[in-house]
Amino acid sequence: MVLYSTDPHLRFLWTTGRPSVLWGEAPVQLSPSWRLMLVGDGSPTRHLQLLTGRRVEVELIGMEPETLPSHQRPHEVAELIGPLVRRQVWLCCGEETLVWVESWWNQKDAQDHLRDLHQPVGASLCQDRVELFRQLDGLGQVDSTVLERRFSVSGPFWCRHYRFFKGGQVLTVIREVFSPALEAYLGDSSMTTS
Repeated sequence: MVLYSTDPHLRFLWTTGRPSVLWGEAPVQLSPSWRLMLVGDGSPTRHLQLLTGRRVEVELIGMEPETLPSHQRPHEVAELIGPLVRRQVWLCCGEETLVWVESWWNQKDAQDHLRDLHQPVGASLCQDRVELFRQLDGLGQVDSTVLERRFSVSGPFWCRHYRFFKGGQVLTVIREVFSPALEAYLGDSSMTTS
């Protein structure tokens, strides 16, 4: 089910893996507040609600069988058993669009856990009291004209991807791209070259 085409065609400026992120060896040093947002293992939806004081609304872009070439998705997606589906959403607080999210799922797992496609992934999993482990796998910066139009600001944009594990198995791989509008709540991301 594709509601409309807004694939952002991400152009990666740089990426780094989990060890570099954890040990502060990324090419850009993050401010403490941005570190909590991007590297912390808390719920991004809950963080957005706490920061903005507004409810997070999910605007579904679409959910369809996976067709992206493997070089355009996190390599951890290969750990999922097919058939795969890819879900894309915007996370909005009031009038502001703050995050673009895509996630990859085994088709049956998506049916079991994402019964309401207009609900955040975390909320869907929490209502079923699913015990999960989140592992950050990568951090980087991207450019995209689609994201610039939707966020109403020029890039680059912070991007991260992580996996949710359930019972030791990968349940989903999630990639998030954050609007610079979050600086109004988190302060400057301190994009200083190390």
